[in-house]
Amino acid sequence: MQVVLNLPDINIKIEELKILLSIKLFEEGIISLGKAAEIVGYSEKTFSEILLGKGISPIDYEDMDLSEESGNA
Repeated sequence: MQVVLNLPDINIKIEELKILLSIKLFEEGIISLGKAAEIVGYSEKTFSEILLGKGISPIDYEDMDLSEESGNA
């Protein structure tokens, strides 16, 4: 899918806009980590590192059964 946006003149690179959009869509639960990484052209590991650098967890703990996960530790 291709999206065309008409934005006011701002000093930001297209790659940074893709990163910001991907982060927001991931945070909102609209897309997966893999899809967010795909949008910006990074590996999941690299995108996870970007998220961590911004204080965002790449793991959605709300969808995990923590009691089951603690048994796997």
